[in-house]
Formats: sequence, C-alpha cells, structure tokens
Amino acid sequence: MSTTMSPRCTAALATLAALCLTACASTARQEESVSGRSVRATLASQIAHPEAVRNGDPVYGIDGAAALQAQQKYEKSFTKESPDGNAPLVNRR
Repeated sequence: MSTTMSPRCTAALATLAALCLTACASTARQEESVSGRSVRATLASQIAHPEAVRNGDPVYGIDGAAALQAQQKYEKSFTKESPDGNAPLVNRR
C-alpha cells in the first residue's frame, strides 16, 4: 500500500522544516556586534582636549562650600511658593 501526500501537506511540512532550521540560526547581525564602536567613537570625538587627563596641575576656581551654596541658590530660584495651594499651573493674561 503506497501513500501519497497532498501538495498542501507537502508545503506545510516544508514550511515546518524551514522554521525548524532557522530556529537554530544566529540572529545577531554584524551591525549589532559593532554598534558599541560607533557610540564610543562619537563620545571620544566630543572631548575637546583628550590629553588633559595627563595634566597634573591643580585646578583653580571656586571652592566646594561656595559651589554648594551657589548650586542651592540656583535650584531654589526655580521654586516659587504660592500663597495658596490652589494656584493655577498656567496663568492667563
């Protein structure tokens, strides 16, 4: 007794075999493996003086306490306390 498969069944088996074979294939593309290089190159190109890290001279400027006070004053400048808690977010003129 011989058995023949219908074309529809043959196509289904061929599709299943193709899916099984592609499941084992590597999905990593070459672009994904080198994508970090472009990010590192972009970051490195933004450094104005890359040799500055080797300079051991002290940096002169504002001291830590004054810098902290200036930063706190700067941050406080963005907060406005309203007299009532129901003040509108947008003022119409």
